[in-house]
Parts: sequence; C-alpha cells; structure tokens
Amino acid sequence: MSEPGGKTSRLWESQHYRQEVHSPEDKLPEGDLVFFLLDSVPQLDVRRFYAPYERETRGAPPCEPAMRVCLVLYASCVGVFSSRKIVLACERNLACLALVGSARPDFRTISDVRKRHLEACKEVFVQVLRLAAAAGWVKVGNVSTEGTNIQGNASRHHAMSYGSMTKAVERVREDIAALVTQAQQQDESDDAALGSRRGDDLPAERTRREDRLASIESAMRRLEAQAKAAAEAERTRRAAAEAERMRTGKPRRGTEPQPVEESPPDKAQCNCTDAAWHIMPSTNKGWDDCGNAQARVDETCQSIVSGDVTDATNDKQQAAPMAQATLLTLSQAGREPPRDDTGAAQAIVATLESGYDSAAAVLALETMGCDPSMATGRQCPHDPEAPAPQEAGTAKARMAAQVRTPEGKAWYARRQVIVEPVCGQSKEARGFRRFLLRGLDNIRGAWRLVGLTHNLLKIWCYGCVVHALEAVGRPVYGLEMALGRAPWRSGAALALSRQGDVKGANPSGRVRDIPK
Repeated sequence: MSEPGGKTSRLWESQHYRQEVHSPEDKLPEGDLVFFLLDSVPQLDVRRFYAPYERETRGAPPCEPAMRVCLVLYASCVGVFSSRKIVLACERNLACLALVGSARPDFRTISDVRKRHLEACKEVFVQVLRLAAAAGWVKVGNVSTEGTNIQGNASRHHAMSYGSMTKAVERVREDIAALVTQAQQQDESDDAALGSRRGDDLPAERTRREDRLASIESAMRRLEAQAKAAAEAERTRRAAAEAERMRTGKPRRGTEPQPVEESPPDKAQCNCTDAAWHIMPSTNKGWDDCGNAQARVDETCQSIVSGDVTDATNDKQQAAPMAQATLLTLSQAGREPPRDDTGAAQAIVATLESGYDSAAAVLALETMGCDPSMATGRQCPHDPEAPAPQEAGTAKARMAAQVRTPEGKAWYARRQVIVEPVCGQSKEARGFRRFLLRGLDNIRGAWRLVGLTHNLLKIWCYGCVVHALEAVGRPVYGLEMALGRAPWRSGAALALSRQGDVKGANPSGRVRDIPK
C-alpha cells in the first residue's frame, strides 16, 4: 500500500488476515470493530501521514503509515492510549494481530504517530465527519456544547505561586552559590592531589538546581507577561470608561481607583512543568492541573462536529469560538445548514448550559446564524412556563425567558441526552481521563483524536443497527457493497454507496432517520 517515491514501507494489505492459517476472521465476531476499521481506513485519504518519509531514504523500511493509523485508531476506540500497551496487544490480541499481521511496530513508532501526525488527524476528522454527514447521521438540528476538565500530564504539586517563586529563586541561588564555592574548594584540593588530571566536573546537585532555577524563572516571566497584559487591558477599559463619563458629563462616583499594578499578585500560580495547565476544579479531588476540553455534538447520532482544548477555567468565552469552528468543520465536510421550504437557511439550534451564559456569547451566536438556547441559572423542573418574549430586551433576559417557554424547555432538555453522554463515553467507557502529551497544541491534537475515534465508533455502531433492521426484514439497503464478506459492511462504506433517509428505530427506541 506504499505510495511511489520516497521511502518504501513494509508491505501491508488490510485484508491479509484472511490468508492466515488461524485467521482472526474465524475467531472474532462477524461485525467486530477491527473489520470495520480495516474496511474504512483504506477509503480515507491518509497521504499526509506519508509526508515525513518522502525525503528520508536511510534505514530499514518502516511499518506502513496506513497500518499505524489504523492501529492507533483502533486502540483509541477501545480505550488503550499507552503506546507500550498497544504494542503488547499486537502480540496477544487477535484484533490487533488482524491489523498488523507479521509487522510488529515498536512502541516508539506508535508514540511518534501521535506526536508527529496530530495535525494530519484534523483532516481525517473532517473526512470521517463527511462520511457520517453523507450517511445522514449529521443533520445539524440541535448542536449542544459542553466543556469537561481532563487532567494534564503534570503534577499540581509543581504549581507555584508568584510569591513562592520569588522565595524559591533566592533560595536556589544561595544553594548554587554554596555549591560553586564547594566546587572551587574541591577543585583546589583535587589540583593539589591530581595535578593535571581531570577533577573539575560540576557536581550533579549544581546541575539539577540550575535547571530548577531556569524552570522557576521561566514560570515567573510567564506570570509577569500575563500581569502586564492584564494591566494594559485594565488601563484601556478605564480610559474608555473615563471618556464615556466625560462625554455624558456624569460625576465620578465612589473613591478614586487604585493605580494599576503590573506585577503579578503573590497568589498567582503557574505550573513549572507545563504552562498549558491551569488549576481547575476536579471531580472528587478538589483542584488539579487540567485542560478545559470543549465538544460540540450533533443530536442525530451524537457525532462530535468540533472540539478544542483551552486553558480558560470557565466556559464563558468558548461559545463563539466553538460555533465558528463548527461552521468551518461542517463547511469542510460538505454539510450545509438545513433549509426551509423556501430554500432559506434555517438557524442552527445551539443549546448551552449556564456556564456559557454571557451577553457577548448570545450576540455572537446569533450573528453566526445560530438560535441559542442558553440557561442563565439553575433550571428547576417545576418552574412555571412563560410565554415567548415579545419585546427585545437584554440578551440575558431573552435567554431567561426563552428557556422557560415550552419550546425552549424542550430544546434545552435534549442537551442532557446529546452532549453529556459523549463526555461520559469518552472519560468513563473509554477511560480517557488524562492527557499524555504536553503543550497546548499537542493536547488539542490528542482531544481531536478522541473525537475522531468517537465518530468512527458511532458510524460502526449505527451501521450495525441498520444491519439489524435489515436482518429482521426491513429493506434498508437496496445495493450490495463491493467490499464483500458480510452485510454488516454496509455500515463501513455507507456514504460511498448512496445517500438518503428511511424511517427506522434506534437502540433507544426513539424514531430516527436511518440512512439508506
């Protein structure tokens, strides 16, 4: 499957497992996830994964990049994220043996796939979403947004406040000065004893303390830069408020504001291991260094249409960027917003919890063509219903009135069964509770990989549902798939055959549009 040009990879055929004497096909269930991926991945455009090897001709032939992609996707789907555990599974797991065959990749090879190709996973995410959209499983009817904290690859005990950093820098400098003096005294005694022979190496304690000092000073500079930017924003805000006061002629109320401080407060914290992690509330642990993972989910089949990770501790500023990312991803996937009978684009319903509540978020969503349904506080089930607001008031008042209308309550109630189960499926069912990479760009790519494999699982699961309907005598597909082997494969290449809808039932029993 290697492409011409560049470095030649080891030969890998996605259907080679059928030729084995003890074929995994005879041991695994007919509709197993691994067979779905072996049929689906060759249909995806993974040429970008070959790019790093185009100009590299040294060394032995590497494992086929497409095989590595398929293996990483399968491992992520079943909740195995450690590269060493993936390699161990390639020796003992039938499904992984069906994937890799006789080519056993090293754990460093698997680790490099996630480190080197996170940006390429973005294109695969769009392709999988395009596949789901063409199959009719992304209808952009009600798109819900949720943020969840996921622990980072850093200890909260390595987070220091600015005041503690100042004291630690002084203490470490004193230790380094003492070690330098000690090293000089040791050098003098060694010179007297050894002459011209070596004896002037720095002690390990000094090297470790110098590294620690550099790490603390770097964290201090980050906090000072953040404090300076916040001070500049505060000066701009005060200047605008003063200009407005002078224009209206209103007298100043209260006491004169204190001068803006550019130095960080003593309690400002930063993690010395990775600055991307901020202290956030963590379930059953109080506080921990986490990343705020965002996900927007379509209601049809709980497909993730966009995802991101931010270092912000709350969600108020995330509604507009996530909506913009969703529109961009849907455009790349070839999925247009729904239209009414006249051909005009309908507003996309966006349901968000009270953590996103802000007037700026409401106005931004409405500008982008969304119909936000956003809670402004805790929703009580016995609150009296209210009529739809007739007059345009503030954004907060409009949202508070809208979620109390019968239609608004119905839209918002759907959020609990659209986006919240997705976070539970990723964290509890698949065990993704901690990022293994560091750096904001890397953890965003890791979260995108989780969303990509989540959508692959949804396509596989709903493809099996369609086959179940077909097995009981309901005509769902009128076209046999060229992939051969079994009717369940219609779910694997669904969007490649035909598009359309036919009424059916999903596993929960609710009526849903099942694609042809």
